[in-house]
Amino acid sequence: MTYLYDDPSSFPADAVRGLVAAYPEELLGVHGGVVRAAATPAGQPALVVGGGSGHYPAFAGWVGPGFAHGAPCGNIFASPSADQVYAVARNAENGGGVILGFGNYAGDVLHFGVAAEKLRAEGIDTRIVKVSDDVASNSEDQHRDRRGIAGDLVVFKVAGAAIQAGASLEEAEAVAWKANDATRSIGVAFDGCTLPGAEDALFHVPEGAMAVGLGIHGEPGIDEVPMPRARELAERLVEGALAETPELDSARVAVVLNGLGTVKYEEMFVLWAHVSELLAERGLTVVRPEVGEHVTSLDMAGLSLTVTRLDTELERYWLAPADAPAFRRGGTVEGELGEERGEVYAPGEDPIPEASEDSRASAARVGEVLAELSALLEELEPELGRMDQIAGDGDHGQGMLIGIRAADRAGRRAIDGGAGARTVLVQAGAAWSAEAGGTSGALWGAALTSLGSALDDQQAVTDAQLLAGMIGAVEAVERLGGAQVGDKTMVDAMVPFRESLASAEGEAAAAVASAAEQATEAARGTADLVASKGRARTHGDKSQGTPDPGAISFARIVTRVGELLG
Repeated sequence: MTYLYDDPSSFPADAVRGLVAAYPEELLGVHGGVVRAAATPAGQPALVVGGGSGHYPAFAGWVGPGFAHGAPCGNIFASPSADQVYAVARNAENGGGVILGFGNYAGDVLHFGVAAEKLRAEGIDTRIVKVSDDVASNSEDQHRDRRGIAGDLVVFKVAGAAIQAGASLEEAEAVAWKANDATRSIGVAFDGCTLPGAEDALFHVPEGAMAVGLGIHGEPGIDEVPMPRARELAERLVEGALAETPELDSARVAVVLNGLGTVKYEEMFVLWAHVSELLAERGLTVVRPEVGEHVTSLDMAGLSLTVTRLDTELERYWLAPADAPAFRRGGTVEGELGEERGEVYAPGEDPIPEASEDSRASAARVGEVLAELSALLEELEPELGRMDQIAGDGDHGQGMLIGIRAADRAGRRAIDGGAGARTVLVQAGAAWSAEAGGTSGALWGAALTSLGSALDDQQAVTDAQLLAGMIGAVEAVERLGGAQVGDKTMVDAMVPFRESLASAEGEAAAAVASAAEQATEAARGTADLVASKGRARTHGDKSQGTPDPGAISFARIVTRVGELLG
């Protein structure tokens, strides 16, 4: 159980506050997480890694020279919000771009992705690396679609060392992916973990048994077997981690035996003695192993084994010095370490960049469209809610209305401050995402942000920019949400809309109106589908016969936009 807490709901924030108090010369607390106390050296890429709380030392414990530059910290086992990721990235970035690194989980993919869209819209080169080392979570041919567990340590350590050695953003991104593709992990659990304030664990393993293939949030394993002796467990872990031969087939390996929270170090050392012998028997040379707690799961009783194949480049970065609160590797960290910080970014009213008179005129028109859409979604709220009640939780209409109202308010504030069209849409998108929450809020926020990034604060919006921006907005939703046509989501209406725009010629008004007709027909057609994405997927064929509310709301919105452009 978790013994020490004040208010369980504030446990993650309280823990971060205490971490910063324990390392005041190394860490600085900012909105959403932590960054290095010293500013990132000018022009150096910033490595921002994160995920839910409850995994310390991951991720905040890895912030320091030779490792990460910042870490957003979400709630227990929950992705940090896009707002948190963005705030930490803004405080970490200093002209060299950003790599956002996280384990491959749906919430992290979405919220880090939305933050990336906003950063890119502001001209910050942003790359994403999703760690996917857990062999139990997908097949070998789908390696990059697996979830990330303790392989996070190796991938992010290598990327941070590469940056410290002078790697460019592109080079650091490439070496991080190389490390990910060379890494395999497998975990086991003996009992579950308990959330702060909870009376019982999230799950239990039957007495005398062990769950194989557990994730770091208590996700179900792939098998339950009798509890083995240390030697037998070592054989199972080594066989699991070495069952595949990555493209980088090297005999030199970085190895992490990772405790999940309760298994004592002495127990891990007993296990490691066997693991190291088994690896040697297989002709592998272990390079600087790590045995201890690195990616935990509160007080889960369990552990995992990670093996990364090393070439000369990866080995150099794996061995390079690092100086973070929870990961210190010997030697002096060479290269620039940064100077004292100046201003610290905190959420609030974002600054308004200079804009031309023509762009401000376009911004005023954008504001009128947002106001009209707010009125439309207020009218549609009951209808969308009734649709969503069939196989969801009935909140789609309410969520859409909260989102558009927030976007409308943010847009009006930006217009009143003299903003151009680009800034109005970027700030409106951020507001929609932050206030509406959920998957729909994040995706619509990303869509507006992507649309804004195609525009310019120094000129009037052109038809070509508008059409390119709308196509990009749909692509952002496809990229972040992961849904495909046939999954019964708003993507079923968005893709025909995008394809129609891509083949359109002439004025934007006619192109959007025609594309909206395609979206409307496709949205109605979702009534024949069974949901395979989102909450409705858990209700089987209950949603069949009712159109997807997300597809309908999208079709109604673009139809109204087409009318307003005409």
